[in-house]
Amino acid sequence: MSSTPARPVVAGLDGRRASVAAADWAAREALLRGVPLRLVHAWEQLIVPYASLAQVAVPPDPERSAQLLARARDHLTHRHPGLEVTTDRLSGDPATALVAAAADAELLVLGSRGLGRTAGFLLGSVARTVVARAGRPVVLVRSADPGKPEDDPLTGSHEPEAPVSGAVSGAGAGAGDGDGDGDVVVGVDLDGPDEAVLAFAFDSAVRRGTGLRVVYGRGPADEPADAAGLTETDALAEPLADALRPWQEKFPGVPVTAQAAIGRPGSHLVDASADAALLVVGRAARHATIGTHIGPVTDAALRHAASPVAVVPHD
Repeated sequence: MSSTPARPVVAGLDGRRASVAAADWAAREALLRGVPLRLVHAWEQLIVPYASLAQVAVPPDPERSAQLLARARDHLTHRHPGLEVTTDRLSGDPATALVAAAADAELLVLGSRGLGRTAGFLLGSVARTVVARAGRPVVLVRSADPGKPEDDPLTGSHEPEAPVSGAVSGAGAGAGDGDGDGDVVVGVDLDGPDEAVLAFAFDSAVRRGTGLRVVYGRGPADEPADAAGLTETDALAEPLADALRPWQEKFPGVPVTAQAAIGRPGSHLVDASADAALLVVGRAARHATIGTHIGPVTDAALRHAASPVAVVPHD
């Protein structure tokens, strides 16, 4: 009896440093999971209004797309020997194509070009749409120095000012071009902790051999907090203990610490991401094909977190 093929890790690529950093992060994640890496380049056909009365669609440059994917594949297989890398060119609306690619993936990884860690960064329309609609986890990663033009790490040429047509541009979050050495951080809403988010967070921690830091939200309290607005706990709060217990039993080797967020949970997650290997947040699943609502906590994490951010859809 044949076994079901492993879901790959999928990385969206446009050739800029941010997307190459994301692809490299995705390569390491694929190795951690023991699955292939699939590199995709999504484009959108451009309409030239004066080409004819019928508004002829100008086809994309397949040669450039193929070269981009081939260079990235060579770069990653050289850097990560033993990694299986496949490539695909995706036509049509980039956001729709990436959401479809994510459906058959372990997770989808996108790059971000930001404004710098102190000023935050912009969550572009393609990334926002993908995060809002994808049925699988989406990880957003940015390059180490996103605030200035850089040489293309695959070609050595200067990065263009404008995004390439159909590129994965303006994606959300993530520091540098890889994981840090810190813990995995997960945001938990005690009013409705979701198993999919906790499962992803615990699994990510055990694969990295790190601890898991749980930042959980609650209403205003009289209990004093430290200067960062956090009160250290040892997971004794009944709702949190109940939510974590089955996962701690399943992953007994993962050290777990907990912090209660007083006030806006998004800002506390951003603070916690400063020394994190990965920040994990949830997003309520949407069954509509339109709209880009992702919630204020997830939005804050995507805009300002210092680490890569994994957005896990849940019911």
